[in-house]
Amino acid sequence: MAKIILTHEVTGLGAPGDVVEVKDGYARNYLVPRNLATPWTKGAEKDVTAIRRARKAREIATLDDAKAIRDSLQANAVTVSAKSGESGRLFGAVTTAEIAAAIQAAGAPAVDKRKIEVAQAIKSTGEYTVQVRLHPEVSAKVTVKVVAA
Repeated sequence: MAKIILTHEVTGLGAPGDVVEVKDGYARNYLVPRNLATPWTKGAEKDVTAIRRARKAREIATLDDAKAIRDSLQANAVTVSAKSGESGRLFGAVTTAEIAAAIQAAGAPAVDKRKIEVAQAIKSTGEYTVQVRLHPEVSAKVTVKVVAA
């Protein structure tokens, strides 16, 4: 088992700054090469406090604020326009960055693109539901309408 420090949020494993133990191959072949984690050392342990401080500054302060943002996100649908063919199939796919920009353009607070979870790639026009993790205890289901540009 390898002891690592997470530098980014990994679904099902932990948040930035967490020290976790995972299997050697998972750490060596997946987490470290993708810069999602760094190997644990005594010197790196000092960086954990800096990572946690930065995470606190980025995340929504209270549970009540997160619930208020969740209610406003779920009340309104977000529209994303993308180039598409005549059959409605997109040239490419709608990314989480485009969804985050559309959420902000709709008047909602800025949402980090890494907090948006899309079940399957959005590759055609229509209406989709994506999940936005606002707080460790609060997530919102946002309706995304994809229209042809």
